[in-house]
Amino acid sequence: MRRCGFVLGAAAFGLAAPAIAQDADVAPAPAVKPAVAVAPAPPADSNVAPFYAAHPSALVWFRDADTRTAALKLVDILKRSAIDGFDKGPTLVAGVEAAIAGGTPADDAVISEAWVKYVQAMKRPVDGISFGDPALQLKPPSASAILSAALSAPTLAAHIDSVANVNPLYSSLRDAAIAQNEQDDPHIRASLDRLRLIPAKGRAILVDVANAQLMMLDNGEVTDTMKVIVGKPDFPTPLLAGKIWYVTFNPYWHIPQDVAKRKVAPIVLKRGVSYLKAARYQTVAAFGGDKEEPIDPTTIDWKAVAAGTADAHIRQLSGPQNMMGKMKFGFVNDYGIFLHDTPHKDLFDKMKRNLSLGCVRVEHPQALAQWLFGHEPPTPGDDSEQNVRIDEGVPIYISYLTARPDGEKIAFADDVYKLDGGSGGSQPIATASTAAKR
Repeated sequence: MRRCGFVLGAAAFGLAAPAIAQDADVAPAPAVKPAVAVAPAPPADSNVAPFYAAHPSALVWFRDADTRTAALKLVDILKRSAIDGFDKGPTLVAGVEAAIAGGTPADDAVISEAWVKYVQAMKRPVDGISFGDPALQLKPPSASAILSAALSAPTLAAHIDSVANVNPLYSSLRDAAIAQNEQDDPHIRASLDRLRLIPAKGRAILVDVANAQLMMLDNGEVTDTMKVIVGKPDFPTPLLAGKIWYVTFNPYWHIPQDVAKRKVAPIVLKRGVSYLKAARYQTVAAFGGDKEEPIDPTTIDWKAVAAGTADAHIRQLSGPQNMMGKMKFGFVNDYGIFLHDTPHKDLFDKMKRNLSLGCVRVEHPQALAQWLFGHEPPTPGDDSEQNVRIDEGVPIYISYLTARPDGEKIAFADDVYKLDGGSGGSQPIATASTAAKR
C-alpha cells in the first residue's frame, strides 16, 4: 500500500527550537525553562479522555519515527476498514491526516480516538455463534486498555499491523477481496466477520462447515486438515465455540429421541426386545453420568415411544459398528454437538458431505487425538467408555466460511444453510469439499 511522507517541525513534538543569535550589545533575556508538553484535556465525551488524564504527558503517536509510521499505517487501515465491518472508518481519515500534519498533543488524542473506535469495532461480539465457553466471545476493550497496549508496545507500527490483521486466515481473505475489488460480497463479509473469533496465538481447532473441513491451527496458521461430515440442510450443524478438555475412547452412542421414535421403536414392536441385544443397544434410566443405570427394556412402553408420547433412553455399546466409532471429542454446548469417529469411512469420499443429523464426523480421529495430546494417544484397556483428559483445553470453533483465501484468489463454497443471504458460488476450496451424518 502506498504511504505519504510528511515532515513536522520540532515544535510539533514539544521540542525547543534552536536559539537565535543576538547582538552582543543586547542583554540576553532571562533563561526560561522549556515547557513540558501536556496534552490538553479531550472533550468530555471523548473515549480517550481518561487515558490522557491518567497520562498527562503521554504521546502515543508522536514519540519517534516508529510511532509516526504507525500513525500513517492507521490512515491506510481506516481507508479500507469498511470491509472490516467498520463503516465509519473511512470518514475518520481526513481528521487523522490533519492531526498527523498538526503534530500537537491535542492531535495525538485525535488519532487515538480513531484507533480506539477501530479496535473496538474489530473486537465487537460475533453474532450467530453459540458459546459453550463464554470467555471465547469477543468483547470490546476499553479505550484506556487499547491505548495502554499501544503505549507499551515494543514497536507501535508492528502492534498496529498485528491488531488490524486479526489472524492469517482473516488477513489473507481481506487482502484477496481488496485485490479483486470484491469488498462488498456478502459471503466475504460474513466469512470475515466469523473469522474475527479465531485467535492469532496458541492452538485451536476450526471446523469449516461450509467446506466440510477441519483445520488444526497453531498461532493462527493451518498445520493440518482433514475432511469432516456435517449436518444436512434440514439438520444443520450449529455454529459453536467451546473448549475440548478430554477425549472419549470406546464411546457409547446416545441415540437421539427422534431416532429412537422413527428407527428403533418400530423395529422393537415388530421383532421384540431381542433386537436391542443384537444391535448392541442398551436401555438406561436417563443419559448422563450416574443416571445411566441400565433398565429392563420390557418396562418401556414402545408403542408410546413410536408415537412420540414417551421417551426411551437408548445407548449403543462400544464395538466395531458403534456410530461414534472408536473415539469422540466432546465440549460444552447447548446442542449436544460433538466431533466423533465413524465406522462409515466411505462417506468421506463424497464431494458433498452434508449427511449428518448435526454432529461432526472426522476423517482421521487418531491424528486429531494425537495432535490434542501432543503425543501418541493412550490405548484403552477394554471396551468400556473412558474419558482421558488432555493437559490443556483447546478452543474449538465450528464456523461457516463460504469464502476463503485460496492463494491470491478467493474460493467460494455453497451457502447450503442460507446464512449469508444468498446462494453463493459453487467452487469448493481446493483442499476440501462440502457436506455430512451423525
